[in-house]
Amino acid sequence: MTESTHLLPLGQSVATAKGWDGATRAIMLAGKKLVALPESARTEDALVPACESKVWVACLYSPDTSELVIAAYSPSKIIRGVLAVLLEKANSLSDEQRKAYDFEQYMNACNLQRHLSQSRGNGILSVLRRLNTL
Repeated sequence: MTESTHLLPLGQSVATAKGWDGATRAIMLAGKKLVALPESARTEDALVPACESKVWVACLYSPDTSELVIAAYSPSKIIRGVLAVLLEKANSLSDEQRKAYDFEQYMNACNLQRHLSQSRGNGILSVLRRLNTL
C-alpha cells in the first residue's frame, strides 16, 4: 500500500472486517461518524447527480476547528457509511491534494466497491468527482 492509500481508521475498519456481515456492520458504524451536512445546507447546488439515493456534499465552516470541512448526507445508511469513509480521507488532505487524489483507489483499498450495487457504485463515482472539485 502506498502512502497515498494509507487507510485512516474508518477505512481500516471496513477493509479488515471479516465477511460480508462484518463489513456491512463496519460501514453502518462508519456512517455514525459522518460529518453530517445540516438540512439547511442540502440545496440543489450540493445535490450530487446520478445517485440512486439522494446525496448532498458541500464545504462547511466547522466551528470546532475554525476550518472548512467537507460534509455530506444521504438517507441511506450504507451510503452514509461510504461517505464517512471517503470524507475522513478527503478532510485529511489539503485542497490541492484532494483535487488530485485518487479516491477510487482509496475505495478499492478499503474494499468498499464490493459492497455497493452497480447503481450505488455509479452514484458514488459522482461523489468522487465532486470531492475532486470542491
